[in-house]
Amino acid sequence: MATSAACVRISSFHYNNNNFSKLCFFRTLDNSSSMLERLLCSSSLHHFLSHKTKLSSLPRNYLYPFRRPLAVISHRPIHPYKVVAMAERTPASTSHSRNKHTNRLAAEHSPYLLQHAHNPVDWFAWGEEAFAEARKRDVPIFLSSQNLFLLSDSLCHVMEVESFEDEGVAKLLNDWFVSIKVDREERPDVDKVYMTYVQALYGGGGWPLSVFLSPDLKPLMGGTYFPPEDKYGRPGFKTILRKVKDAWDKKRDMLAQSGAFAIEQLSEALSASASSNKLPDELPQNALRLCAEQLSKSYDSRFGGFGSAPKFPRPVEIQMMLYHSKKLEDTGKSGEASEGQKMVLFTLQCMAKGGIHDHVGGGFHRYSVDERWHVPHFEKMLYDQGQLANVYLDAFSLTKDVFYSYICRDILDYLRRDMIGPGGEIFSAEDADSAETEGATRKKEGAFYVEDILGEHAILFKEHYYLKPTGNCDLSRMSDPHNEFKGKNVLIELNDSSASASKLGMPLEKYLNILGECRRKLFDVRSKRPRPHLDDKVIVSWNGLVISSFARASKILKSEAESAIFNFPVVGSDRNEFCEKWPASVLHGDSFCSKSVEANERKEYTEVAESAASFIRRHLYDEQTHRLQHSFRNGPSKAPGFLDDYAFLISGLLDLYEFGSGTKWLVWAIELQNTQDELFLDREGGGYFNTTGEDPSVLLRVKEDHDGAEPSGNSVSVINLVRLASIVAGSKSDYYRQNAEHSLAVFETRLKDMAMAVPLMCCAADMLSVPSRKHVVLVGHKSSVDFENMLAAAHASYDLNKTVIHIDPADTEEMDFWEEHNSNNASMARNNFSADKVVALVCQNFSCSPPVTDPISLENLLLEKPSSTA
Repeated sequence: MATSAACVRISSFHYNNNNFSKLCFFRTLDNSSSMLERLLCSSSLHHFLSHKTKLSSLPRNYLYPFRRPLAVISHRPIHPYKVVAMAERTPASTSHSRNKHTNRLAAEHSPYLLQHAHNPVDWFAWGEEAFAEARKRDVPIFLSSQNLFLLSDSLCHVMEVESFEDEGVAKLLNDWFVSIKVDREERPDVDKVYMTYVQALYGGGGWPLSVFLSPDLKPLMGGTYFPPEDKYGRPGFKTILRKVKDAWDKKRDMLAQSGAFAIEQLSEALSASASSNKLPDELPQNALRLCAEQLSKSYDSRFGGFGSAPKFPRPVEIQMMLYHSKKLEDTGKSGEASEGQKMVLFTLQCMAKGGIHDHVGGGFHRYSVDERWHVPHFEKMLYDQGQLANVYLDAFSLTKDVFYSYICRDILDYLRRDMIGPGGEIFSAEDADSAETEGATRKKEGAFYVEDILGEHAILFKEHYYLKPTGNCDLSRMSDPHNEFKGKNVLIELNDSSASASKLGMPLEKYLNILGECRRKLFDVRSKRPRPHLDDKVIVSWNGLVISSFARASKILKSEAESAIFNFPVVGSDRNEFCEKWPASVLHGDSFCSKSVEANERKEYTEVAESAASFIRRHLYDEQTHRLQHSFRNGPSKAPGFLDDYAFLISGLLDLYEFGSGTKWLVWAIELQNTQDELFLDREGGGYFNTTGEDPSVLLRVKEDHDGAEPSGNSVSVINLVRLASIVAGSKSDYYRQNAEHSLAVFETRLKDMAMAVPLMCCAADMLSVPSRKHVVLVGHKSSVDFENMLAAAHASYDLNKTVIHIDPADTEEMDFWEEHNSNNASMARNNFSADKVVALVCQNFSCSPPVTDPISLENLLLEKPSSTA
């Protein structure tokens, strides 16, 4: 399936109709070249150049044009109640080509590149060796970009098998081109350049990304999926190879001019500058309101979510709606606030009950193919887990409903069990495909999630999760358009647990325990099967997102009732370990355990966050240059850190500090912000580029603003700057605020016209416009239980316009930090220190509340309306 590229902002694109002819060089070719002529002289490109098209304003579904159109299905006997089995596929690693070919990718570290190491195509990795070979042979470059788990999408997989394992296609590529494979997670900067080109050319894009380049890396033409032969209404890949070769031989000068012109125009468009140093005063509030209105119009009131199938979680949209609802509530508009909050909470409930949520193993899959969140694409991406844990935490903070804290724990315990390496590093993803048995030569998407071994509770479980002998993927016509799921079931909760328990005449707690016991049994069987492939790359930006969620959970979840009980899969994977550690409920003689809330478990969340941050510091950070590398697998990658790596990690470090860890993380966050400003900040034009501009092979520097599956680096950076400005004082605080204001000014038009594309940036703009941010200052010995309780109280209520400072005056190193960065905080700590209690002050609008020394008083103080506190 082709999925959306992260969209970019296009502004002030200078277009000249005379120049357009430079792109239309194929007009002079014979009639057989009409396909390439259409590609390079398309109306999409003409509209892009002449009307300043904003790519991310395109309808969402336009960027997802292919919805599981092809399936390689092997028919098998139907097993009654078989849970979640999808299309069988032959993995590349088991094809006949493995024993016949080995190419340069065998020396790479990327799991995706290694998967292509035995193609007959003579692949190069992105780098000077490939560029030099193209110059030496004087041939074009063919670039193919995707990542390991996009390979399980239909079109990516099909092109892999049909073309890159085909001897005939490989011969054409090897004879006429230098072929380069790019892992888009390892080199997002390279993928961004050529995806932007394809989007500009055709009005949409996706993966697999297929682009032809000149030896100096200028794009010549490109697209996504091409079948090997002419079919499906698309030119065949062999046809395209021949046409590009012919054009290169006969019309090279025009071809090269076209590529150079395209990059020149895109570069000018993507280096937009602000027309002023800050946004108009009224714009932040208007943008926030507009974004909420636009999202509300796309809200699915039947099944939750914003937009139609396929449905992606998009936590940034949920974040924005929660933030906007809180703003409305604070200004007395409780009715409007309630409406927005209901949309979000219903969406979170539907997602948690749907098949996109792994009810057996915890965590969330990447997206749902249907509108009901039912049938997922089964890979699990780390960036989804981190963001979703945070929005479920926010929902719990607002409602105190343990439904949401349970889902947060479910996600975090999945990560702790399956995704953390020996050094504390957190891995990137798990594949959708796995073998059903050891030694199987075919993989099956979802096969890892299959079994029917539920014993005496099978009827209850099947009714609760809508399991049927004929399969349950019949709830939507979108769920199974190609009949891949006949006789198969994907767990989905359609019934209310309380009503079901009442119908059976049993207590709700017992009903939930039985469901948990059944999930445990399924998990035990699953754990004996071959695991899905693990992408054990460590990506700094994604680790930053997860560091944030673990740090926040360590304190926010202390608001759960002491009597709260959570059933499997929250408890983790090892039965004995967890049952010894936490109180157990024994049902029908089985050693099934549930867990109650304990402080030790929450402490482990902090330890996970600190361990991940420490791993990055040890392995991916240069203490002399203060620079990051982007990723790690068997050593640091060649790619430098990108804007997202700095911005997301800084955000995670700020959360680590605010939620109870030491000032060393704050010191590192400030160091990283200094480096980010040095490498990425456009000091004259405003905003942050996504790359440093130091790599000559990366032809475009983009100022990303689109908040999609991941937030944009600019949105997160503005929020980081607001938070840092509230932590430090004096000229440094002013500097952070000025950079935040200037950065937002770059995206003024976007915030005015297409706020829905930048939901987190709308929040960032509003945060910056808040006249006085609330400060909570805690003073006391940090090793005490009282301190932990007061810190939890400081974070108990949902409020993103709040900064929590905690200071132990007995800690000399800590006091030195505050003396240097904010002497007011140091003075406040000295003046309010008590040896036997923790003192809290809430400050806003240049005044502070009287000190309080117990958690309940602090919570009540923070729940007061802003005007009262001021």
